Amino acid sequence: MNINVGGADRILRIVVGLVLILLALSGQIGAWGWIGVVPLATGLFRMCPLYSLLGMNTCPVSPK
Repeated sequence: MNINVGGADRILRIVVGLVLILLALSGQIGAWGWIGVVPLATGLFRMCPLYSLLGMNTCPVSPK
């Protein structure tokens, strides 16, 4: 697994994921808010499978 999520992209994913999960927990957006687990996980692990499929990389550090 190569790191392909960096900087601002990572922070945005974590924030959006947490907001969606909190809205789901409070009952404001229903069960669809649990989709926030996906951006939260990709932000925390710094690896996005979709980026790998598309050949994208927002991480400034090249993998070894």
